[in-house]
Amino acid sequence: IAMAVPPGVPAYAAAAAVLKTELTLPEISQTVILTRTEGKASPMPNREDLATLGASGATLAIHLSVRNVREIVRELTPHYGADCPAVVAYRVGWPDQLILRGTLDTISTLIRGAKITRTALIFVGRVFESRDFSDSKLYDAAHRHILRPGSPARRRSPAQSQ
Repeated sequence: IAMAVPPGVPAYAAAAAVLKTELTLPEISQTVILTRTEGKASPMPNREDLATLGASGATLAIHLSVRNVREIVRELTPHYGADCPAVVAYRVGWPDQLILRGTLDTISTLIRGAKITRTALIFVGRVFESRDFSDSKLYDAAHRHILRPGSPARRRSPAQSQ
């Protein structure tokens, strides 16, 4: 019998589930960029450097880069600010998983203190701030759109439309 073993949930999605947080928020960031930093295995294309990606203000999920945290902080601080939330998700889904919450200013120290040297994902973005944000209108029952044009009592039947 032929069979396949599909891969698990991507690390960024598993981490978002553990964090119980959204990666996009209205008026804050509607984009998530999955990336990494340059390493020994392969270089990054010039147009995909952190400074270029960070200029967007999007939520960043930076894989395979915990050893380059100083570079991450240096490249992203001008775009996000030193007070921008940064979250490290270490070995998500494993019994020894660990979540570190800090800012671009403090994340290097937190990583060093926890002795994390691999198997971690770094998130950077304002969506991780602990404050109230506007809810998406997409899920608001009062918001009308093509798939939710109005209450059933107000909808016209096909006969009424003619």
